[in-house]
Amino acid sequence: MTVQTRPEPADAAGLQLDAYLPYRLSVASNAVSRLIARAYEDRFGLTIPQWRLVCVLAEDGPMNQSALVSRTGMDKVTVSRAAQGLTKRHLLERSENDRDGRSHVVALSLEGVRLHAEIAPLALAYEAALISGLDPHEVALLKRLLLRLQGAAGVLAGETPSPG
Repeated sequence: MTVQTRPEPADAAGLQLDAYLPYRLSVASNAVSRLIARAYEDRFGLTIPQWRLVCVLAEDGPMNQSALVSRTGMDKVTVSRAAQGLTKRHLLERSENDRDGRSHVVALSLEGVRLHAEIAPLALAYEAALISGLDPHEVALLKRLLLRLQGAAGVLAGETPSPG
């Protein structure tokens, strides 16, 4: 009796999970996220969604939840929970939205700005370690391709208009 370690596809055009790009992207993303999440959780008590909010607010300044959802690619519930956790830790400040009385604007507090300044070098060091085996041209190509894939996914999902 022969035991197969990998079943043969039913036909040559069949799905092979290890060669399936969405699967590879997901596995790679999860591995990187787990690595980074451990560092942020252990050293700073932050979840990945919280870190994303801190980063976006440090880069772009104050914004409302709708803008945060759009900018981070996270859903409303995830953004709301992350913002609540950061607010409880006094890393975010909420204020009334002058343009829309039904929503709030969040911004990094002084403590949030300090935390970002402490974490950003660590994030850059992790990125450098992750890409250390890649040529700079490969890194640039990877970033361009990921942006193109993200755009194609948005078009297929009906979230963004088709280019040209």
